[in-house]
Amino acid sequence: MTDLPIIERRRIEAQILKNVHEVIEARSGQPEADAIIGEAVTQSAIEQGKEFAARLDHAPDLQDFADILPNWTKGGSLEIDMLHTSAERLEFNVTRCRYAEMYREMGLGRIGHLLSCNRDGDFCIGYNPQMELTRTQTIMKGASHCDFRYRIKTEA
Repeated sequence: MTDLPIIERRRIEAQILKNVHEVIEARSGQPEADAIIGEAVTQSAIEQGKEFAARLDHAPDLQDFADILPNWTKGGSLEIDMLHTSAERLEFNVTRCRYAEMYREMGLGRIGHLLSCNRDGDFCIGYNPQMELTRTQTIMKGASHCDFRYRIKTEA
């Protein structure tokens, strides 16, 4: 992986995906354009999760994830209030999201969730399929904060 901050990677990706979305929308309509972009970004997020997991010599837990979280917060990209950190549970609120700000500035606020927010849960699939994200609100969708609640699923 490159040393380019993730927010800069997302900016470059968004510049390209904006044009792709517009072409698909013109040919097939907005729902199809959203679906295709969403699916492509999902695949990217899963692959990124696998890349991060491959750096470890064990199945990643949530402490491992907390350790790599600075990749996404670098340079104030996300301002977070950490609530709980352990191997089984990670909980925090994002109180400022420069990703959302960037997408709005780029005229992509309507699909920002496809470009960024939806990646969060999809990343888990590649990183550790036992990792589960629950989030009830996002800044991207107009909330005051994003509530991230990760846990490791246990067998019943």
